[in-house]
Amino acid sequence: MPIAWIYGLAGGVMIGLAAAVLFWVNGRIAGVSGIANGAFTQTGGERRWRGAWILALVAGGALAIVLGGGVDFVPRSGFPVWMIAAGGLLVGFGTRIGSGCTSGHGVCGIARLSPRSLAATAVFMATGAATVFVVRHLFGVM
Repeated sequence: MPIAWIYGLAGGVMIGLAAAVLFWVNGRIAGVSGIANGAFTQTGGERRWRGAWILALVAGGALAIVLGGGVDFVPRSGFPVWMIAAGGLLVGFGTRIGSGCTSGHGVCGIARLSPRSLAATAVFMATGAATVFVVRHLFGVM
């Protein structure tokens, strides 16, 4: 079994490659929240490529689980349903007010040295750290 960090490295390379290919082929930034939104709001060819991108994300994850060899996929338990629903709504709200998500700002924006993306990614990271603190230490969910 390979050293654990190789999985992270391989995943990072694949994310970067996918973002680069999408930009090269389509001239689009690989911001998943914007792509997903457009899959529901656009028509024709715009809807098709966006839907294909989302399906490829899901298929890639499923393939990684099937071929992961030694990587156990066990969904996390112990989270109340209301907390999961609230988290999903907050993520959606955050991507809307932040004009993008971690893939658009954190992967593509930082690679382009976008000041807006650098600021957005700093806010994402700080909010994530604060959320972990609140969930673990105030709500007691591990």
